[in-house]
Amino acid sequence: MAASRSGSSCQAIENQLKICGFKRDMDVSVLYLAGQTKPFRKPPRLFLSIIERSRDTAIPKQRLSRGLKEVPNLSRFQILRYLWLNNNKIQKLTFLINNYRLTELYLNNNELIDIAGALKHLHALQILLLHNNQLKNLDTTVKELKGMISLQTLNLFHNPLSQDPGYRLYVTYFLPSVQLLDRKKVTQKERESALHIYNHERSRVLQSIGFGKRIDMPMVAKTVSTRTTPCAKSLLLSPGYEVANHINKVPFENPEDAVFVRAMKRSIMEFSSVDWNKIPTGLGIRLENKPEEPHEKLTVKFR
Repeated sequence: MAASRSGSSCQAIENQLKICGFKRDMDVSVLYLAGQTKPFRKPPRLFLSIIERSRDTAIPKQRLSRGLKEVPNLSRFQILRYLWLNNNKIQKLTFLINNYRLTELYLNNNELIDIAGALKHLHALQILLLHNNQLKNLDTTVKELKGMISLQTLNLFHNPLSQDPGYRLYVTYFLPSVQLLDRKKVTQKERESALHIYNHERSRVLQSIGFGKRIDMPMVAKTVSTRTTPCAKSLLLSPGYEVANHINKVPFENPEDAVFVRAMKRSIMEFSSVDWNKIPTGLGIRLENKPEEPHEKLTVKFR
């Protein structure tokens, strides 16, 4: 039974190569192995345009696969970039071992339960459709996709994992390159919410030191009285702290004090102006023989 399934998969691939006019494995950049749907749908325009550019004759109207359950190893197609395997009955992904150049992978409408260890090496992927499968573990699935720094379009809806209440924000935070998630654009507000939930400390620091943003902590630094100056107010410096001390990386005992000082320095803007009409030239200074007086300078600081 398994041999017959494998044989049908291989036959589907060979039929595809004949239809597309590929004579050498090294020339195959696109494979359309999608299963039939009712009603029958034509192959996507991208596939048709790529094939039309690669051969002179028109695409025959032929249905290629009939619900594949297994797919043979596709390592022979080293420059494969576009792969359609949607609308099949695939349960395991064991055939993409060396297809590092894949940029678009369509696996929607299958019977996938787990993708652990199957896709993490595909760093060039830009589009990945996994909707309408049986993926259950959100952590495992997202972990598998973390290395895809070019991934921009991702579909995971109609999987059990998408029922998690924090599913969308979780994916947004751990896969920051994704721009379109489940056919909806990821908004800046969603990114900020995800950052606040899954990295609250970083979110707080960014809000504190970001230029032009409000500082959430009190504007008065914490104080401590000393014996020499009982009324003096100063920040709590770490013991033994000195300028250019490369051993002690944190100059304050309380990290909030460091954030406060850094925020104060970064958020100050200063403008100075001088009335050049009142400043004598070099010749005028020599003729008047008077000592040079300090210039009037107007400085404005604001936060």
